[in-house]
Amino acid sequence: MTVLVGYIPSAEGEAALWTGIAESLRRAEPLVVVNASRGRAAAGARLATEGDIDRVARVLADSGVEHEVRLLLGVAGDAARELVDLAASLPASVIVIGLRRRTATGPPTMGATAQRVLLEASCPVLTVTRSPAPLEHLGKGAPAAVEAAGDHSSSSHQPSRADACR
Repeated sequence: MTVLVGYIPSAEGEAALWTGIAESLRRAEPLVVVNASRGRAAAGARLATEGDIDRVARVLADSGVEHEVRLLLGVAGDAARELVDLAASLPASVIVIGLRRRTATGPPTMGATAQRVLLEASCPVLTVTRSPAPLEHLGKGAPAAVEAAGDHSSSSHQPSRADACR
């Protein structure tokens, strides 16, 4: 089984990436990060640049998870179909995607891609919103930091928003 992350270069995409890393470590499964688009012209801000992909690859390498990064351009269908089909073919134990917020205080919104992934995926889908604090602090110590965050045996452990998803 594999953890699959639908990534776009945004705060929500970063939250999905870091949540995917944590899930990969927790489940002891490899991680596949995908950025899919119909093509460069139609992609706009959702298409990861070469710099974005290089940075994601460095973060993943530093995290210690077995990983693969895929940039899918010119997909015949759309990003939702690509994620759902890839999840079935891997197979994926979970798909991780980010949801946007309309305003700082408003509820998360569900775009057409997120809605289709939720409705069509044959595996669980974990949705996340942007983190209120940067997750870069995990950096090179990601495996130890994520494992420590998941250790609930300590009486000093304060539950976090991530704990509510477990």
